[in-house]
Amino acid sequence: MQAEHNERITRIGPGTAGGALMRHYWHPAALVDEFDPRFDPRMAERPLKAVRLLGQDFILFKDEQGRWGLLDRDCPHRGADLAFARHEGDGVRCPFHGWKFDAAGSCLETPAEPYGSTLCQRVRQRSYPVREVAGVLFAWLGDEGSEPAPLPAIDAFRAPASHSFAFKGLWKCNWLQAFEVGIDPAHASFLHRFLQDEDLSHTYGRQFRGASVGAVDGERWPMTRVMREFHRPEIRHENLADGHLRLTTLRLINDQLTHVRVTNALFPYTFVIPLSETITITQLHVPVDDVNTYWYSFFTSYADPLDKEEMRRQRLDAVNLPDYVPKKGRHNDWGYDSAEQRTRTYLGMGENDINVHDQWAVESMGALQDRTREHLGTSDKVIMANRRALMAAIDAVAAGKPPPRPAQAATAPDTIDCIAPAQDWERFWTAQVQAKRQGAPWLAAAAPAPGTAAEAAS
Repeated sequence: MQAEHNERITRIGPGTAGGALMRHYWHPAALVDEFDPRFDPRMAERPLKAVRLLGQDFILFKDEQGRWGLLDRDCPHRGADLAFARHEGDGVRCPFHGWKFDAAGSCLETPAEPYGSTLCQRVRQRSYPVREVAGVLFAWLGDEGSEPAPLPAIDAFRAPASHSFAFKGLWKCNWLQAFEVGIDPAHASFLHRFLQDEDLSHTYGRQFRGASVGAVDGERWPMTRVMREFHRPEIRHENLADGHLRLTTLRLINDQLTHVRVTNALFPYTFVIPLSETITITQLHVPVDDVNTYWYSFFTSYADPLDKEEMRRQRLDAVNLPDYVPKKGRHNDWGYDSAEQRTRTYLGMGENDINVHDQWAVESMGALQDRTREHLGTSDKVIMANRRALMAAIDAVAAGKPPPRPAQAATAPDTIDCIAPAQDWERFWTAQVQAKRQGAPWLAAAAPAPGTAAEAAS
């Protein structure tokens, strides 16, 4: 790849071509959990925090009426930092000169001005629409006055709270290399290879530890065995709709059976993958700036309610609050253990949290990968297809055309791991997915469209 093309598809700050594309989409700005005093005691008295998104700085707060406000971080008076604002219930006040703003950005007071001054009526802090969806606060950073696009109407955003859980983590790298690890079907056989399998009864909430749907000679095979023993997959991809790429990965087990893994990529940075037979992960890779990325994972259950406390506990063990910064990283070699690498895992960076495996892969490339030095192979066909789509979308927006709008229909991208008849695998996996969805208790009744409530004024 030429250096100028690498810059074009990775840079997302204000004034960049990639940034212009990104501002046509909703982006996660924070977990609702980040405002829960259980996880950040400061929020009991002052529900306000600084956030950075697409290379811009904001404050995000909740007022006494439950409205969310996302405002530019610099005060419009003389640029002081509103991350230190006084939270006064109905708005936030800059400590420099006392100017006060509500969640919609309206100026409520300019107390140092003379009596009768109308300055307050002529000042407004830029605010941005916020929507609370599935435990996450989404922000719209499009041009002021622009009409926010609808959020994708996918199951991850429509499932009830009982069957949905969201979490996040910070990676110190560019958003695109973070996303590309998730649309790379070949890497799981190596990066996530476990040298031993586990008792399947102890795999709840842990990716690649559970069993695939189906069996080999009556035996349920754990995903770890499939990934370990069959590492030359056949990778297929197809465009199902605008901005929706379906990935099908086949690992031939024998003449009668093949392992099928179906995943999805939704433009610009979402992938949908199976966690288990009944739980799906929808993961978004949100650019903080050009060299930092938050991944947001939405876990959606199609069977029993999720044990959210257990899933949260598993994941909180790996991060430092309140900013969800991983405890492992370049500073401590991502927890690398050469003895483990010889005896238990292919990578040597732990067995309980595979996020650190991906974290090492993408952070070790450097904060912003130099793609002029890479040599792609046949197994990278999806990476190449996505880059072409990204460049085409950037060019389209620059020419005044609309960007891709995936998954606007009220349906979920289907995803599964299964062991299927080698000659009838397409019918088998689609039937399994259909049965899974038909068994979901919350799909029996129509769910409300995502993002219809809790929108802050723009």
